[in-house]
Amino acid sequence: MSLVPLLASAMVAWSAPPTAPAALSAPAQITVAAVTDPAQREALTTAARRYASFWNTGDEALARQALAPDFVDRTLPPGRAQGVQGALDASHTFRAAVPDLSCTVEQLIVAGDRVVAHLHFRGHFSGRFAGRQGRGQPVDFIATDIYRVADGRIAENWHIEDNLTLLTQLGVVTP
Repeated sequence: MSLVPLLASAMVAWSAPPTAPAALSAPAQITVAAVTDPAQREALTTAARRYASFWNTGDEALARQALAPDFVDRTLPPGRAQGVQGALDASHTFRAAVPDLSCTVEQLIVAGDRVVAHLHFRGHFSGRFAGRQGRGQPVDFIATDIYRVADGRIAENWHIEDNLTLLTQLGVVTP
């Protein structure tokens, strides 16, 4: 028996978030397990939207609202601090390289205590990164995050970025 039809019948899709503050990044699509109650759905999607809005704006208050105080990055890159401070440092470093960075949420998938976020980053490399000075070249890459949310905040994150595309656009690697 295939799980695909079973899972498909247990999911409900929305083209826009049901509520949550309007100032937060709005996903193009949200798919929620049908067994998820409205309060849980709201807590999970709001945490994910706050974190995406942090990446979109660089507003540290949004990161602190989205991430649990004991937040753990389960795919921590070498050299990055663990916890909330690591996310803040990563944003600061990347915004120095791409000051007009934007992050849109293509879709959220919500089930249990997890949210999968498909993110799309865009901007122009006009700052410095890895010893290179940008010349205004476009940056356009995707990322996928998996969040475990507890008490309305992201407690854990597993993430993967299209780093080959990003590093090629930054001129750090050549195809």
